Amino acid sequence: MSIDQMQQLLEPLFPGLMGVRLTEATPTRVTATMLVRPQLCTAGGILHGGAHMAFADTLGAVGTVLNLPPGKRTTTTDSSTKFIGGAAVNTTVSAESVALHRGRTTMVWQTTLRNEAGKLCSVVTQTQLVLD
Repeated sequence: MSIDQMQQLLEPLFPGLMGVRLTEATPTRVTATMLVRPQLCTAGGILHGGAHMAFADTLGAVGTVLNLPPGKRTTTTDSSTKFIGGAAVNTTVSAESVALHRGRTTMVWQTTLRNEAGKLCSVVTQTQLVLD
């Protein structure tokens, strides 16, 4: 699946609503950007923790989908997030998700989110289950 096809798949879904824009999508690495809109923020104008997690979850799922054999699908079984820094409203965050494990029944992805200045904001590690 091409990056354009994957982006089209995301558009009508929650990642599209969030504004996730894929910039690279390979079986071992997925990158994307997202504008920190007010609707994605806390009352203090900082990207909400749930938005960090949803952004990262999207990238790990995209990476897993790119590795799935025909007829398989995926779901997240667990996710761990470490919050390190903030991203201000009306800036753009970037994320990189790399495969730590690409197995037959599970895949593990680690995603780093950075603010516009390049400062690390969060690290998310997730496990994706491969389903029939």
